[in-house]
Amino acid sequence: MTLTRLWRRVSPYTFLAPFFTLFAAFGLFPLLYTAFVSLHRVELQTPGTMEWRGFGNYTALLTDEFFWRALRNTVVIGALSTVPQLLMALGLAHLLNYRLRGRTFFRTAMLLPYATSVAAATLVFAQLFGRDFGLVNYLLSTAGLGPVDWQDGTFASQVAVSSIVVWRWTGYNALIYLAGMQSIPAELYEAAEMDGASRLRQFVHVTLPGLRPTIVFTVVVSTIGATQLFGEPLLFEGSVSGGISHQYQTLGLYLYEQGWGFFHLGRAAAVAWLMFLLILLLVGANALIARRRSRADATSGVTA
Repeated sequence: MTLTRLWRRVSPYTFLAPFFTLFAAFGLFPLLYTAFVSLHRVELQTPGTMEWRGFGNYTALLTDEFFWRALRNTVVIGALSTVPQLLMALGLAHLLNYRLRGRTFFRTAMLLPYATSVAAATLVFAQLFGRDFGLVNYLLSTAGLGPVDWQDGTFASQVAVSSIVVWRWTGYNALIYLAGMQSIPAELYEAAEMDGASRLRQFVHVTLPGLRPTIVFTVVVSTIGATQLFGEPLLFEGSVSGGISHQYQTLGLYLYEQGWGFFHLGRAAAVAWLMFLLILLLVGANALIARRRSRADATSGVTA
C-alpha cells in the first residue's frame, strides 16, 4: 500500500480526531464518572473520600417526597411551557410565512427574547408577577379580580415560571418552523389552491404534514430543555428550594440543592443520572409516536 492510499484512508479519521478527543474528555468521561460517583457516598467537604453504596443513593431518592415533588413540578412546568410555546410559535411562523410589510424586522425581533440574559428576563418577570406592586396583579385588579400570590401559590408560581420560558423560546421555535415552512414546495400550495382549498385547509393538509419532522425536533428539544430547567426557577425568587413549600422546585434545582446545599455529591450524581434516563425515556416515546404516525400515514397513502 502506497503512502498516498494510506493517507486517503487515514485522513478522514485524522480530521475527526479533535472532535472525538474533546467529546471523550468533556462529554463521555464526565457522564461515566458521574455514574461512578452516584454509586458512592461522596460529600462536598471531602470529595476524595468515597464509600461504596451501590444503588443506595437511588433508593434514597425514590423514597424522598421532595424528589417526587420536584419531578411532578418539572412535568407540570414543562407542559405549561412547552405546549403553549410551540402552538404560539407555529401560529407566528404561519403569519411570517406570508408577505408582510417589515417581515424582516419581525423575524429579527423574534430572536430578541432568546438573546436576552436568563437572569435579566427572570428578574423582570419577578417584578411583573410581584404580589403587591406587580403589573400582572394590577391588570387583574382593573378587571375586578383579586391579587394572586405568584410566588407562594403552587399552580400560580408554576404558571409564572412557565411564562418566562414561553417568552424566551417562542420566537426561537417560530423561526425554526418558518425555515421548515419555506422548505415545503410551493407547487403543493398551488395545487391545493387550484382545488379550492382555503388557507386553513392548506395549513392543515399541506403545512402541518410538511412540518412533521420539524415539529418532532422542536418537541424533543423543548422536552429536554424542560427537564433541565434551572435558571428561571432559581432566579424567580432566588431560592434553590423553589419556594417555601418547594412548590416550583424542578429536578435541576433539586440536584443543585442536594449537591451544593446539603453537600451530598453522590446523591446529586444519582439525580443527574435519573434526569438523563428520564430524557432518554421521553425522547424515545416521542420517536416511537412519530414513527407510528409515519407508518400510519404511509399505510393510508398506499391504501388510498
